Amino acid sequence: MRALVIRHDHASLSGPIGDRVAQLGYRIDEVTVVPEARHRTPALDFDFPDPAGYDLLIPLGAPWSVYDRSTVAPWIDGELELLRTAHASDLPVLGICFGAQVLATALGGSVEQAPRPEIGWMTVESDAPELIPPGPWFQWHFDRFVTPPGAVELARSAVGPQAFRAGRALGVQFHPELTEETLQRWLDLGGRRQAREHGMDPDRLLAETRSLQEESVRRAYGIVDAFLAQVARN
Repeated sequence: MRALVIRHDHASLSGPIGDRVAQLGYRIDEVTVVPEARHRTPALDFDFPDPAGYDLLIPLGAPWSVYDRSTVAPWIDGELELLRTAHASDLPVLGICFGAQVLATALGGSVEQAPRPEIGWMTVESDAPELIPPGPWFQWHFDRFVTPPGAVELARSAVGPQAFRAGRALGVQFHPELTEETLQRWLDLGGRRQAREHGMDPDRLLAETRSLQEESVRRAYGIVDAFLAQVARN
C-alpha cells in the first residue's frame, strides 16, 4: 500500500499522522510543493504525482489561503484537479486544515475568511465522536471551509465547520498532526507575532503542546485508525 503526503510548505510535518500510517503498513511518499527558499514567494509551478499509483492521499496544512490566487497560483489548480480525480476514482483522502479547504473547494464547496481566527488547543462539537472525538485539537487558521454539496458536516466550533465527510474523503479543520517541533517551526516563521497580535502567548502554546504530547499522539493515531476503518473502507 502506498500513501501520498502533500506538504505544502517545508515547516508543515505529517507528525503522528504520518507515523501511524507508516505503522499500519503504508509506504509513504512525501512531496513538498513550496520549498523553503520560496516560502515568502510561493507562487510557482508544481507537478503533482498521478494519484492512480496511491491508496491514500493526505494533503496537509499551509500558511496561505486557498482563494488567494496571487499567492498560491498556479499550483493550487493542479492540486484541485488532483483531488477531483482522486475523489472520482474513489481514492481515500484525509485533508488537514488547508488540505481540508482544498478538498472542500475541489468537491464544489468553498473557502472564506473566518469571522475570527482560531489559535490554540480547543474542543469541537462532534456528531460522530467515534470518528471525530471532541479533542482538544490544535487550531491555527484564519479561514473556514464551506461544506461541499452532498457532503456531511461532522463537527463544528463557534467559528465554523470543523470536519466533513464526502464518500471516502474526510476533511478536518484542526491539526491532529501537530507536534512541538512543528509548532516551533510555525512560530519561527512569523507565528509568534501572529499569536501575540491575537492575544495568545506563544510560549504558553508551546508549553501546552508539550504537556499534551502523549495525549495528542494517541488522538492522532485514533483519527487515522477511525478514518481507515469507517471512511476509507466504505
